[in-house]
Amino acid sequence: MTAQRVWIIGASAGIGAALARAWAAKGADLVLSARDAGALSALAEACGGARTLPLDLARPEQLAEACARLQAEARFDVIVCTAALYEPGRVSDLDPAKVEAMVRVNLLGTLEVARLCPPLLRDAGQLVLFGSVAGYVGLPGGQPYSATKAAVNNLAESLAIELAPRVDVRLVCPGFVATRLTDKNRFEMPAIITADEAAEAVLRGLAGRRFEIHFPARFTRAIKLLRLLPYAFSQRLLRRLG
Repeated sequence: MTAQRVWIIGASAGIGAALARAWAAKGADLVLSARDAGALSALAEACGGARTLPLDLARPEQLAEACARLQAEARFDVIVCTAALYEPGRVSDLDPAKVEAMVRVNLLGTLEVARLCPPLLRDAGQLVLFGSVAGYVGLPGGQPYSATKAAVNNLAESLAIELAPRVDVRLVCPGFVATRLTDKNRFEMPAIITADEAAEAVLRGLAGRRFEIHFPARFTRAIKLLRLLPYAFSQRLLRRLG
């Protein structure tokens, strides 16, 4: 699959930026969105002059304004939402303001993307939402992030049925990817990959037919198996991470 017109929300860094570079190399017509207008401009230049449309997903009116501006233009083949916030820590040490920000961006922002963006897609266009392997099971030290990503996983599952066949909803669940978010972790991250490797995995997945794109398989399959265990066994294993 070579997408002709793609909107990436959360494009300024990490997997979003890597996807922009990968699609630009394929000649895609890109619209790039994120909070950091400066980073977007630098990325757009590296992508051969992609269009930038800065917005903060925590402010739903900005997404609505962007969608209204794009409504009169050609339909997109793919709309991707990679935007997310992450703050690790034990529940007793959480900053309520940072937790609220994570919920606003990771969950409520993704819900707004799901509500407002499908009309901008061509028939059978792809709406790509980023959940996480962290949403498979409750992981110690990552409660707010894991909870929001579990909600996104669930949201994508329901949308895949509700919006079919006009919209092809896909769920991306990465394992550990080397980004500014995972730089906050203070533990050894198994099977960690680069953002460019993650982008390649996403593009391969979108070219196929599977609803969920998860990677790297050697790690994500293990977590999927953990999820299938009775709680008495899975929680015993997870205590070692705590």
